[in-house]
Amino acid sequence: MSESAADQLFLGRQPILDRDQQLFAYELLFRSGSQNFADVTDGVQATATVIANAFTELGVAAALGKHRGFINVDEQFLFSDMLELLPRQSVVLEILETVPPTPAVVERCRALKAAGFTLALDDVVQLEPAFAELLAVVEIVKVDIQPLSRVELMQLCMKLKPMGKQLLAEKVDSREQMEQCLKLGFTLFQGYYFAKPTIIAGKKLDHSQLSLMKLMGLLLGDADTSELEAALKPEPGLTVNLLRMTNSVGAGCTERITSLGHAITVLGRRQLQRWLQLLVFASGKQNATGNPLLLMAATRGRLMELLADELSPGDSGLADRAFMAGIMSLMPALVAQTIEEIVAPLGLAGDVRDALCHGSGRLGALLRITESSESGNMQELSAALAELPGLGAKAINRAQTMALQWANEIGREQSP
Repeated sequence: MSESAADQLFLGRQPILDRDQQLFAYELLFRSGSQNFADVTDGVQATATVIANAFTELGVAAALGKHRGFINVDEQFLFSDMLELLPRQSVVLEILETVPPTPAVVERCRALKAAGFTLALDDVVQLEPAFAELLAVVEIVKVDIQPLSRVELMQLCMKLKPMGKQLLAEKVDSREQMEQCLKLGFTLFQGYYFAKPTIIAGKKLDHSQLSLMKLMGLLLGDADTSELEAALKPEPGLTVNLLRMTNSVGAGCTERITSLGHAITVLGRRQLQRWLQLLVFASGKQNATGNPLLLMAATRGRLMELLADELSPGDSGLADRAFMAGIMSLMPALVAQTIEEIVAPLGLAGDVRDALCHGSGRLGALLRITESSESGNMQELSAALAELPGLGAKAINRAQTMALQWANEIGREQSP
């Protein structure tokens, strides 16, 4: 592989939500990839380089939009000049728990704060006296709730609250933990729980009035199918319901739905217009900000579409099916059903169904690449890339940044 060491670095991200479960920020997970993709001997310099590239050449700052990115900072990187290349208004510097609270570290953190940076302290599980000065400097405290009992967590919060810090609960794995942290006054939340079906079990998929009216306008204006498809792509909830409607209306139809355009054609414009009118009348209060998981689903779909195009340029059919597989992969978290239950009545193309239910085929490998790049799991990413030798690290970085920018544009359009 001819790509340079700096190109061998991947960007993962994990959403951080507020008390209303709306997107507040992302933790950006930068990986050196030294074991899998390049001979990187200086991990700190490699991380610094990829961050600088990401925020200047790749435009991740633009992709984050109004949301910030939390950046992990170890002791060496804390003192690196490269750190000061980061846009202060777009990042939160997350001081890792491995950083010793020496006088030099505390002084450096004070200087960064004076320069306009927001600081967070990572993985706090107890208030050690040695960290008192460092704790006084940071604005956000990330509490690792996993090793703490309910009583220990409550006692820790009682000590932190008088300090006036913003509390972020990390590694939230269950609804019970989420509710406890809400009661204790946490304002920010992060953890695997937010990818679980229980997060919004029983809730309807969000369809903003704006999106529905936009689609209605396109239909009434006799827009091309490609325009309708483009308007539907940022709306995973609408897309799934469209597929359900298509298979319900076309009962007995032996066609396999391969794309959104195909679904629109099979359903027919008149039926589509009636369906949208029904949704407009049935929808309640407008949700302008949208559900963060829906935005994640749309972003994943776009990333898979871009990667499919990198893998097989000009094969629009593969790209369409990759998009569908991407958005469908997060549906279990949105409708509290297994992927098999969701897929069964939809009449999806075979490779889409196989990718979702069995992780097989090219689309299955693309889905694993997407999921592992999001989480920063380099071992899984390496294994998935081995199945698709046509894809390289540079292509993934480029596609991921484009998908983030696309998702940010969606969020901007849906804002009041």
